[in-house]
Formats: sequence, structure tokens, C-alpha cells
Amino acid sequence: MSNATTDAPARTPTIGFVSLGCPKALTDAELILTRLSAEGYRTSKTYEGADLVIVNTCGFIDDAVQESLDAIAEALQANGRVIVTGCLGARTDDQGSNLVRGLHPAVLAVTGPHAADEVLDAVHRYAPKPHDPFVDLVPAPANAIDGVGVKLTPRHYAYLKISEGCNHRCTFCIIPSMRGDLVSRPIGEVLTEAERLLAGGVKELLIVSQDTSAYGVDVKYRTGFWNGRPVRTRLLELVRELGTLARAHGAWVRLHYVYPYPHVDEIIPLMAEGLVLPYLDVPFQHSHPDVLRRMKRPASGERNLERIRAWRAVCPQLVIRSTFIAGFPGETEEEFAHLLDFVREAQIDRAGCFAYSPVQGAAANALPGALPDEVRQQRRARFMAVAEQVAVQRLQRFVGATMQVLVDRADSLGKKGGVGRTYADAPDIDGTVRLLPPDKASKTYRSGDFIRARIVAAEGHDLVGVPV
Repeated sequence: MSNATTDAPARTPTIGFVSLGCPKALTDAELILTRLSAEGYRTSKTYEGADLVIVNTCGFIDDAVQESLDAIAEALQANGRVIVTGCLGARTDDQGSNLVRGLHPAVLAVTGPHAADEVLDAVHRYAPKPHDPFVDLVPAPANAIDGVGVKLTPRHYAYLKISEGCNHRCTFCIIPSMRGDLVSRPIGEVLTEAERLLAGGVKELLIVSQDTSAYGVDVKYRTGFWNGRPVRTRLLELVRELGTLARAHGAWVRLHYVYPYPHVDEIIPLMAEGLVLPYLDVPFQHSHPDVLRRMKRPASGERNLERIRAWRAVCPQLVIRSTFIAGFPGETEEEFAHLLDFVREAQIDRAGCFAYSPVQGAAANALPGALPDEVRQQRRARFMAVAEQVAVQRLQRFVGATMQVLVDRADSLGKKGGVGRTYADAPDIDGTVRLLPPDKASKTYRSGDFIRARIVAAEGHDLVGVPV
């Protein structure tokens, strides 16, 4: 007679998980969590009680490095069994040794970014899942939730990564040393994932990579296949196919990390006709040609203003967001003034700015003319004052218009208001629309719904709207 205690299945391990950094890192985290879930592991957002903890790190700028190191230390203190992955896992110290292992030798394993196989191998080694004869021979679903895998974003929007790595060697950046050269995902694979996301209820696809404009360069724009049709591995074809898919589902497509190469001009007519959102996230970083040369940026600054004007001539509703660096080594007051003039003339709708900060391993550290930290911080503050003035002025053009809004939060089915975004607002980095209670008591909506709202005011970087 069998013993009930010995025959009871062993407990399935629980994996704690924390993810830091950019949307590219978030998609890596979603892949790892999807594969853990498909293998039957339980996952948790807390450290206590977990069999081990995975910390997905960022390693780009000093503040992000410190945040990641603090998160590792916290996980070690709270749990003690930690696997580290992500960009910081690929960083080395001055002696060429792994930075994380040098500072936190107690971690169980360290991998770089985009390393789901290595992470799963470490999980199997340190928290093996007991064999369950009733389920282990059943094929796992390709994805764990609604056919699209584990998502760390709200149900109604998702990041879709189209490539990994970068071919550029910007002097302030160490991403290629951590994520490698450009590797474009097969276009059929990207479109299949997009279709699954949209079929699973996603209303907004946010396209991300290190360099979205370079999609397909590494494979010489070879022809791929999707649904039995030949499709070139190129940005124009990808955006057209994504837009067509999204239109069938009544969804949005938003483009991030688009370098201002000439072939981006081909995308603007698709925005003008409403196939994809008239929104471009373009990391200009600076405007002065000499600074851009010192940065070794891939796109020259001389024609960026001309290109923006041409884009807006084709698509007047276009919104441009960008990031910039103030106080780069050797930046003169004249070069900085050129940057301020560029932001005013280009009418950048949404702008962020970093005060230049040396990053270990970056070529810019060896450039002459390093500026005092006080000067760098002052220039960042001056930049943001100008950028905010431009942004607030640009936002006024929406007041009085009736716009489509994607609802992120609905209070009491919208009867007490809510929060949403227009096409001009990417989640977490741009503004929002504060939704007032509707005029009609019968008007209700939920998170993830598209509604129409009459914009009645602008408040700083945000709008105020009334559902109609």
C-alpha cells in the first residue's frame, strides 16, 4: 500500500523576479518569464519565500548601474540565492573581470542581456523542477497567456522588439559591448508575434530596438515569408505590414528609437494616411555637427532640421520626441546655444536631456575638454527650461480638438474620470490625458478602451479631456 506522504508530488519551485532598465530589457524579462511559466515554474514579484531570485539589470549610465547593484544587494540580503542577467551582467571592471561577480561574489550565476537560454540553464541547475509524469510529457504551449506569453505591461499595450544589438560605435555608449552588433529578427517571426499580441487584446504595439531604422541591414534586406507571402526584411515593409495588421484590430503602432536616416522619409506617408501613429521617437542627442562628430553619431546634424520640416510638410500632425546630452566633452557655449536653437526651431514636442556622465568603457572618456559637473548640470537645466517651453506651446494646438484616447485607467467605469493617452503620448515617458467625468451618465469605459474625448485644457505636459 502506497504511503500518501511519499507519493505526494514535490513542491514546484518559485522564482522571484525583478526587472530594471529600458523596454528592450523588459521584453527580455517577458521572454524569460514566459519560458519559466511554460516549464511549470511559479513566479513571484517578492523575494521572501522564493527558491531563488532573478535580477534583470541595466548597465548603461551610472545611476542605472547603481540602481541595479542596489537591487542585487537587496535580493541577496532578502533571499540569498540570486541569478543576475541583463546589461550589467556583461560589464567588466578596470581589470577586465566581471563587475557583478567582483562586487557581489555570492550571486549564483551571471549572464549578459538577451540570454534566456543561459538564465534557464542556471534556474535548472539551482532550482530544478521535480519531474511530474502527468504533465512533463505534455507539449508546453508556445506562449503562456492568451497566446502571447507573460507580459509585464498592462494588458492593452505591449513592446515588440524587432532587433537586438547595434552596429554604431557612439563614443558615449557601451551598448554594443553588452548587446553586440545588430541582429534583426526574421520578419515572419516579428509579424507572427504582433498578430498574437493583437489577437490577445493588445491595443497598442510599441516597436523597440537599439536602432529601429537599421532593421534588416545585417541581413541585406533579404526576403522573408509571412502567411505564405514574400516580405522584405526592411523597415518600410515591416511598418506597412504591422500597420495593416493593427488596422484590422483597431489598434495603434508606435515607433521608438528611429534614427533620422533618409529612408525614414518613406515611413511618413504611412503616418499621414493613418496606417501607423504619426509619432517618431528620434534620439538626436545633439544638433551641432562638431559635437555629433565627437559623439560619432550615425546621422549628420546638418540636415536634421531640414528633414523634420519635410516630414511635417507631408504629415502636419507628426509628433517628435527625442533625447539629448548636455555638457558632452568639449562642448562650447556656442555649440550648446546651437542645441537650444535647434530645439526651438525644430519644435520638438517631447524632449528629455541627460547631463553627460562618463561611463566606464566608453570612448568619450578619453576625449579632451571634459566639463565640470556643475556646468553639465546647469546646461541640462537650461535645456529643459527651453524644451518645456516648446512642449507646452506645442500642446496648446490640441485644446478644443476631439481626439481618440486610449484609456490606461478608469475610475468607477469612468464615471469618476480616468487617465488616458493620445497618439502624441507614449506610456511612462510622455504626457497623459486627465479624463473628467463624462457629461452623460450613461457613458462608461474601461482600461484598454478607445474613447473620443474633447480636449478642454492643457496642464503642463498633460491634457484635460471630457469623454464624448
